[in-house]
Amino acid sequence: MLCFPPAPLLSNTAGAKILYFQILVHHISCGIFDQRSVQALTAFRHQIHLVNRAYSHTYRFHVQNETSVLDITDSFAVTNALCHHLSRGDLAIIGNSSRNDSYQIYMRPIYINAIVEVILHYGWDKVFFFYDTDEGLIRLQQLFQATNKYDKTIITIDTKRITSVENGYELLLELHKIQDTDHRILLDVRTDRAEQIILKVMSNSSINNARFHFLLGDLGMLEMNLTNFKIGGVNITGFQLVDPYNQTAEAFLASWSNLDPKYWPGAGTKSLNYEAALAADGVLLFTRAFGSLLHKDPSFLRRNRMASYGRTVKCTDDSEVRVGQGQAILEEMKKVRFEGITGHVAFSESGHRKDFTLDVYNVAMTRGTAKIGFWNEKEGRFHAQIPRLLRDPDVINVNRTRIVTTIKKEPYVMFRHVPQDGEPLVADENLEGFCIDLTRAVAKKVGFEYKFMFVKDGSYGSFLPNGTWDGIVGELIRHADMAIAPFTITAARSQVIDFTKPFMSLGISIMIKRPTPIGKHFFSFMEPLSSEIWMCIVFAYIGVSVVLFLVSRFSPNEWHISETQQTIANDFSISNSLWFTLGAFMQQGCDISPRSVPGRIVGTVWWFFTLIIISSYTANLAAFLTVERMLTPIDSADDLARQTEIQYGTISSGSTTSFFKNSQYPIYQRMWAYMNAAQPTVFVKTHDEGLRRVRESNGKYAYITESTTIDYVSNKKPCDTLKVGGNLNQDSFGIATPVGSDL
Repeated sequence: MLCFPPAPLLSNTAGAKILYFQILVHHISCGIFDQRSVQALTAFRHQIHLVNRAYSHTYRFHVQNETSVLDITDSFAVTNALCHHLSRGDLAIIGNSSRNDSYQIYMRPIYINAIVEVILHYGWDKVFFFYDTDEGLIRLQQLFQATNKYDKTIITIDTKRITSVENGYELLLELHKIQDTDHRILLDVRTDRAEQIILKVMSNSSINNARFHFLLGDLGMLEMNLTNFKIGGVNITGFQLVDPYNQTAEAFLASWSNLDPKYWPGAGTKSLNYEAALAADGVLLFTRAFGSLLHKDPSFLRRNRMASYGRTVKCTDDSEVRVGQGQAILEEMKKVRFEGITGHVAFSESGHRKDFTLDVYNVAMTRGTAKIGFWNEKEGRFHAQIPRLLRDPDVINVNRTRIVTTIKKEPYVMFRHVPQDGEPLVADENLEGFCIDLTRAVAKKVGFEYKFMFVKDGSYGSFLPNGTWDGIVGELIRHADMAIAPFTITAARSQVIDFTKPFMSLGISIMIKRPTPIGKHFFSFMEPLSSEIWMCIVFAYIGVSVVLFLVSRFSPNEWHISETQQTIANDFSISNSLWFTLGAFMQQGCDISPRSVPGRIVGTVWWFFTLIIISSYTANLAAFLTVERMLTPIDSADDLARQTEIQYGTISSGSTTSFFKNSQYPIYQRMWAYMNAAQPTVFVKTHDEGLRRVRESNGKYAYITESTTIDYVSNKKPCDTLKVGGNLNQDSFGIATPVGSDL
């Protein structure tokens, strides 16, 4: 909290600590810390150091810190420390407070509604509420009040106050003995104490840990050593205030991790507990607010000093002294908005945090630690998402050899059977293919050592009913550093792993066995033209011959005196007309030709027709002589879906399966229904199995896979497969890495 007693006091946690800071010309605040809050004290000091370096020229003042470390449970010592600093004229105190006061700003958000939303998300109707402080009873009351808004009732079977870790363990052990059902436990205790209690439960082999589901009431889920719970069987859900991928948090942690723990106790690590983050944000909040006041009114501090006649608060003085800065600073703080280590920092008129977001994490034996959603204060509801798994921090080491997971599939990843230059192959030299070359180029560009590891189950990655992923996705989540393979970018996969920009664009297409070419026969010369064209040519031939005969009969120019018999004769008898027309069609000509104008017009038209037909026939004949003709049983996905003779399928787990499963297009829905119901199954486990099934089915099986793979296989000996139709969709291959990878 930030509070003004007559100066502001910042309340940040329910833990025991009070922080102050001051400036050169006027005391702003100093710090009183609990002796156990080492990291919070160091974060407070480090943030003041960063503020002075970044804002001293902007705000024209320099912040100093004066801290006291004591046992916060000693009320006498705390009172003396407060009186000492207030008598110096300090303006702000950062500390803990459970009271509502008009002179307070609360750094720690109120999130009881988030707890209710998660409980409703899981569908719980019974919750065991365990607490360890007096504030736990207040939160229990808030819990009942919050559930009334949802018209839901959470039955608290047992409400117990935990006095120690051992006491908490005994209560859970007793609960396990008397209740033969699943136990939903809301632990309203500090994160470190909750971790100790759960570990103690896990250590008892007589307890069925799978029956426990713990919901942690603190805000530092990721502060626990979550790897301890991966094999324990318990189910744990909790909230995380500090997003490790927040830009402000990353910047602070970058300098925090470089501090020498010898001079900065608790620093020098890549983690920061949320209480320390709240303390650091409290420093930044007060600095921004005070700097804003001085920017608006440079004489603000001097004028308020004169108004109080230079007097300060003295605990031994009966007179009432009010320092004028308190109210002004308080109001200015409520206006401040910024992105802090704990996310978006903004305050309501009552001094409470607003518009903040809490990430919700879950850890279970079946999948490890995963982000399952988030709760937003502005919307007031929990947003569930596909579990986004976090990596084991033990595998994060920048200088180690990286594990690149892949899958065998031509032409991307293949085994090289013949040694280069007769020399034995070592390490990864026995691999070749597009993805192998890509990996070497990326490693050279980025600068890292690597080794390949084939995915154990041979699949690309599907979301399983138990909440885990198999295949390449699962390998990336658990221990692999990178996946370079024919690995399709999908929305579901992008929820749990990160992808680069695509390195190849492609689509889903259909592969069938190449049909047997049509053999040559006696009438093969007629194939360049269809039977309809040949029939038209025959009728045209007869028609033109008859017209030429009639024209010659009626035209006097076609009649002449015979040289032998001295009689009148006509050369274009019906037989000669047929012969003339045939000779012209065959481009050979004959001994007679029409003399009359009508006859020559008919002949010219026929010659022109013959020229077009012969030219077209010659062109088609050349193509038919050089290209084998094949009759494919299907030409598209529509043809495939409408027939029942040819079976079709794809890999049982992968993006192609997800495409048909989630498609809203009627044709693809029909295809998915067929594939899902077909017996024996039409799905295959690997690409090689699908290719083998196409080749051995004698044209009765179609394999649906990536278009680039089909093109490669179809143009490679024995060239017995064929791609039919266009692509069914547009996909892309990308390089995948775990979430937040340094690569």
